[in-house]
Formats: sequence, structure tokens, C-alpha cells
Amino acid sequence: MNDTKMIIPPLSMYAITAKLFTHVERSVVSKYGEKGKDSIQQAVECFGYKDAEEIAKTATVDGENHTLFNYIPSNHNARNKYKDLTIYALMAKLFAQLSKAVVEQFDDEGKDTIREGVRTFGEERGRGIAQRARANGEKNTIINYLSNYDMGRSDLFTYTSDFKPEEIEQNFTACPFGQQWGDDNMHEYGILYCEMIDPAVARGYNPKFEVEHDQYVLKQGNCHFRFTLKESDSND
Repeated sequence: MNDTKMIIPPLSMYAITAKLFTHVERSVVSKYGEKGKDSIQQAVECFGYKDAEEIAKTATVDGENHTLFNYIPSNHNARNKYKDLTIYALMAKLFAQLSKAVVEQFDDEGKDTIREGVRTFGEERGRGIAQRARANGEKNTIINYLSNYDMGRSDLFTYTSDFKPEEIEQNFTACPFGQQWGDDNMHEYGILYCEMIDPAVARGYNPKFEVEHDQYVLKQGNCHFRFTLKESDSND
């Protein structure tokens, strides 16, 4: 293996947004069939066809195979609703609309279905992070987790990372997803993402990874994590 570490660029946020949509959509349709599709169609229309189309197009250019186009009419003639928002805000808004439409129709069972979509989305991303590490000749240990992470850290995130033996402690005091859900009074739906995403990504990266997420931006005003993994618990 070449001793020079390859620089693998992060996934684009458009690709990540479309990937999240696809996993949630598949979870909902698998559970509810045509009724689930109707809920998703309602959500995409409420979000805005033009904004959704721009996400879908850019995600496709960025190499993401997704299902978002399936819910955007080709002749919608819609205009942008959120032209000045970042892709982080758009991802939060799209997820909230999906969750709201499904939960309003299917109640608490709908919440579990949304959580399942976030779980599979997160685990797929985690497996990709492990592949990034492997491409550089690194094991999927805790020390190689953040250095191979698949999502770029925008300045919109404010956080600290404290590295300890076999543990990473992180504290986020600003998160553009949580900020948008809070601004839109969509706490109930955003939390479905927050509860699932980090443990799922970590588990996809290494099944023995443990994540304690005991504070949330949407509840306490900050997100606090403890990631723990013994150095011996990696795949060869």
C-alpha cells in the first residue's frame, strides 16, 4: 500500500440529501405501499417541486442514484420557494415534510417507519466511511472514524471534539439541521433524525461502535456525544 494517504472528497450535501430521501421513501413504501407513496408525493409537493428538482439534478450529477425524481412531475412549472437557503436547511426542510406527512397519516407507527429509513441511511453511510478508511490502508478503529468521515463540516456547525483513549467526546452548540427545524417549529419531526443518525452511522462503520447521545440541540440546546470503541474491535 502506498504510504501517501489518498484525499477522498466528502460526499456532496445534495447527494446526501437525496440518499436520505431514498432510504426514508423505501422504508415508507415498504411499510405502507401506495398509501405511503401518496404521503411522500404530498410531502414533496409541499416542500416544492422546483427546489426538489434542483436537489435531484445535482445529486445525480454528483453520482447518487436516488428515487426523488419519481415524485417530481416533469411539467410542474413551479418556482423556487427557498432560493436563498443552504443545502443543509433544504435537507432539514425536506426531511421534516416527509416525516410530517407520514406521521400525520400513520401516527406513532409512522414515526418508527421514518426512524427505520434514517437507520438504513446511516448504516450505509457508515459502511462507506469504513471503505474510505480501507482505501487508505486503515482499519475501522475509532481513531480513523472522523478522519475518514463522509460529510464535510461546514462553518455552520460549531462543535468541539475531545479525543481520549478509545473514546471521542463531541459537543455541538450549533447545527444547521437543528436550527432549521427549530425555526420552522418542526422539533417533533427533526428529532426522528437526531435520535437515529449518529448511532446508525457509527454502527455501519463498525458494529461494535457504541454511541451515547444524551443531549440534543432540539431539546437542550446542544448535542452531546460519547463515541466508544476498543482499538482491538476492528475488521482486518
